[in-house]
Amino acid sequence: MTYLLINLSISDYFSASFLFQWFVDHANYWFVFIFMVVESSFIPFPSEVVVPPAAYLAVAQGSNSDMNLFGVIGFATLGALVGSLINYYLSLWIGRPIIYAFANSRLGHACLLNTEKVEHAEQYFDRHGSISTFIGRLIPAVRQLISIPAGLARMNIVKFVIFNTIGALTWNISL
Repeated sequence: MTYLLINLSISDYFSASFLFQWFVDHANYWFVFIFMVVESSFIPFPSEVVVPPAAYLAVAQGSNSDMNLFGVIGFATLGALVGSLINYYLSLWIGRPIIYAFANSRLGHACLLNTEKVEHAEQYFDRHGSISTFIGRLIPAVRQLISIPAGLARMNIVKFVIFNTIGALTWNISL
């Protein structure tokens, strides 16, 4: 009997309904911000899992909600900017050889990185210049990586922040 109760309680935590209810009960601006920082860094985590449900909760619950749609979009954009700045500064400080070594490492592969993806992001950045940070924020496979070639190329930080923020804002509004 005890085994059955333990088994049921553990499996309840992994059910979709439990996870959804947990999200509904705990969703707030900081939740959106933190998960968007993760999404925009090199850790593969889709923004589609965060922004649409949070926006839905903000709109569906109306005045009963602690969040509103503009706040969700704003915190999602701010989180995306912070996450991309992490990648930008990491690539700026540690340089090309370490970025490529990380991409070829076991941990890099766990983050879905490899040499080809980093090379592709660098080539894309070289072909399109500063505007690539805006365009790159709108392309799912490039979104998390576009900050790396920008940092490697030592792109002007003000331009980077402007283009990146406009791209992230456009993406979050479209979600």
